[in-house]
Formats: sequence, structure tokens, C-alpha cells
Amino acid sequence: MRRLITRLSNGLHTAARSAAVLALCVMFVTVLIQVVARYGFASPPVWTEDVARYMMVWTGVLGATLSFKTRSDAVLLQSVFPDPPALLGVIAEAIQSLAILSFTLPVVYFSFVGLRGGFSKGYLVRQAGLTADTLGIQMVWIVVAVPLAMILILIHLAARWVEPATATTQTETDT
Repeated sequence: MRRLITRLSNGLHTAARSAAVLALCVMFVTVLIQVVARYGFASPPVWTEDVARYMMVWTGVLGATLSFKTRSDAVLLQSVFPDPPALLGVIAEAIQSLAILSFTLPVVYFSFVGLRGGFSKGYLVRQAGLTADTLGIQMVWIVVAVPLAMILILIHLAARWVEPATATTQTETDT
């Protein structure tokens, strides 16, 4: 089971990195098209700004999962204090895990289930009824990035729990 969770986490990390790079490239190209069309031809396409914005959202939330996996996310006061004794390190990891769970689990839950229960009132279902004006696509394809990122972070958290401390350091140097 440990190997399955670790392999799943590593595979999803690789896929998220590829998707983030792709989203960043698409954002760059659409901004470039926007600039050239605006200043070169005085007629920018209406869709480029929205595509660039939505790609920035996807890049940001996928980037958050990448930094969480590699433990390059901001850790409050870690550089100020020396490494804690082993017991305090375990307590700190437990507190960090609790904080992560208290943030990610409600986001995932309410993405699928509404405030009064039922899947028909969840955030994603409500967004499926909305359409992006300039692109004509359902907004759910844009906002699904948030619960997807939270699910990836939960999988990476599970991998942290099952990996020995040396494996985490090895994973960080591999990425």
C-alpha cells in the first residue's frame, strides 16, 4: 500500500508538472498574441485575455501542488529556529497535517456537495451552468482546478505519511 500511494503521488506530481508547464506556455503564447495584435494591428482578439487568465489560474494551483510535494512551500519560522528534537518534529508534522486537512477537506467536500447536502448544489455543478462569455465553454472546466489541486495535495500528504524521512529527501532531489 505504501508503494502504491508513493507511486501515485509521484506520477500525479509528474503529470501536474507537465500540465503546469503546458498552461504556462499557453498563457505566454496568448499574451504574446494579445500584445502583437494590440500594438501591431490595433485589433486584439477578445478571447486572449480570458485564456491567459484561466491558464494563470491553472498554473498557480498546479504550482501549489508541486511546491507542496517537494516541500518548497512556505514553512513559518523554519529558517529562524534550529531543527527541533525528534518528538517536536513529529508534533509539528501532525499540526501541519491537521492544518492542511482542515483547509483541503472542506474545499473538496463543498466542491461536490452543496451547503444543504446533495450533489446537485455542489460548487462544480453550479459552475457547470455558467458559460465563459468570450470562450463559450462551461466555467466548470476552469474552476475544477481548485478541487483537483486540493485532491492532489491530499494524495501528496498521504505519501508524506507513508514515506520514511529519507525517501522524502530523495524525492526532493529527484524533482
